[in-house]
Formats: sequence, C-alpha cells, structure tokens
Amino acid sequence: MVMGPAGVGKSTYCRVLQEHAANSNRTIHVVNLDPAAEAFEYDVAFDIRDLITLTDAMEELDLGPNGGLVYCMEYLLDNIDWLKNELDNYDEDEYIIFDCPGQVELYSHIPVMKNVLEQLKMWDFNVCGVYALDATFMGDLAKFISGTLLSLSAMVQLELPHINVLTKCDLADMEEVESFLDMDNLSLAASMQGKIQGRIGLYSREINLENGNKNRKTSNLPKLERLTNVIAEVIDEFSMVGFIPLNINDEESIGLIMQHADYITQYGENIEPKQPADEYMDEEIDAPYNLG
Repeated sequence: MVMGPAGVGKSTYCRVLQEHAANSNRTIHVVNLDPAAEAFEYDVAFDIRDLITLTDAMEELDLGPNGGLVYCMEYLLDNIDWLKNELDNYDEDEYIIFDCPGQVELYSHIPVMKNVLEQLKMWDFNVCGVYALDATFMGDLAKFISGTLLSLSAMVQLELPHINVLTKCDLADMEEVESFLDMDNLSLAASMQGKIQGRIGLYSREINLENGNKNRKTSNLPKLERLTNVIAEVIDEFSMVGFIPLNINDEESIGLIMQHADYITQYGENIEPKQPADEYMDEEIDAPYNLG
C-alpha cells in the first residue's frame, strides 16, 4: 500500500518495482486507487476510476478536490465488493501494489483507508505500508520534520508494518541525505532551532530598521524553541520512523526495498518449489547414463 503526499513519486516507485520484478522473473500487479489519476507509468491491473472518478464526485456533489477524494474513498468502502471481485481474479500468491491518493489526511486523520486495509486483512492478505517522502525535503529541516510527523501519524493510525522510503534520491545530494539519516531526532531539532533563531533574528532586525527601534526584542523565540523540542521528543520517543533511500537508477537500492517488503509480507514462504518442465524431465530420462 503506497502512500505519501502528492508529488513525492509514488507512481514512479510503483513503476520501478514492477520493472525490477519483471527483470527478476517475478510479476507485480499494480492497482490504481487514486480516483484523480490521469496517466500511468506502469501497467495497471485494475483502476478505481472504473468505479468512481474525482471529477464525477466533484461535479455531481459540488465538492472541492479534498472533499471529493474523501468521498471517493468512502464510496469505495461502501462498494467494497467491487474491490473483492477484482482481487478474486488473482491467485493467493500474487504480489499486488496499491497506488494510493496523495491526500495525507486519508492516512493520518480519516479512518476510511484504515477500514479498507482491515477488509484486506479479513481477506487474508498480508499488507505492508510504504510511506514515500521526497528526499529533496532534506534541504529544508522544517519540511523534513513535518514529513516525518506525517509518516508517524500514518503508522499510528493504520497500525501496519511500515517501510518509510526516501524517494528521488537520484536527484538529491546524497551526502546531505546520509548526514540527515545519521542524525538522531534531537540533533535535528537542535539544527532546526539554529535555523529558526537565524530567521527570527533577521526578521527582528528588519522590523527594527523599519520602526527605528533598536531595542525591540522578539518574544516568540522561546515558544518556538519549546515547540521544536516537543516535536523532536515525540518523534524520538516513538522510535518508529526510519527511512530507506531509493535511487531509481540503482538496482541494489530498488532490490533492498523489495527485500524489506518481501520480509514484511512473508512473500514466497508458501510458494511450492517449481517442478522441472516435462520436456526437461523426458530429456533426462532418455539420456544414457554415464558410468565412466
């Protein structure tokens, strides 16, 4: 179940894993659960837009994009037999990826996606959550900590085994990415506080120059420091959020994420060993024994 904010590369993640699996003689089916999707980079197994589209929901019910997405997912839940019938077309050992909408409230605040996941569990699917976050966010500490909180909220809300993936690492400065991943959350908070102090100091000087008040002081800095510390402590105390970098140009990077997903879903544990083809067996039987 691939989740995350809009634009972080969820569809690219699905395409890359599908192609990587094909190169390894495996088949991955990708299901589109985004009623707002317009084009696909991967082969679509089936599509929620055959049931409902965001455009239809917005036009018929006079809803905005966010309300329309929530309605579409609730409509899916109300018509969950449609999803069951589509999934019944696949064998028990099939590997399926769900490409989900980019509205983060669906995973952190609203229970609709959790209820869909509960249905999948009732149908005996082993489900793994993949939360994608853009690695270019690393250039802005506030965005990174915000993304980490969103991921943590989804993990707590959905109660799923989770993989948190840093996408677009092929576009990011990997030294900066690795330095972020090596930091603990309190160190991140300290770094963020330094940036906050610099920004508030600059803002205060601009106000002083405008007002001609050289002695003016800001009273917001201590509050922001306390807030930043509390946010970092929340992330640190849960100790649940760790990220795996994904470089779509590196087969080892892709394979590592696939190994994590396979381990969580226990993929392949119940697959029977494949028997040799009949033709191969016939050739072996007909071949003369070499007793020398």
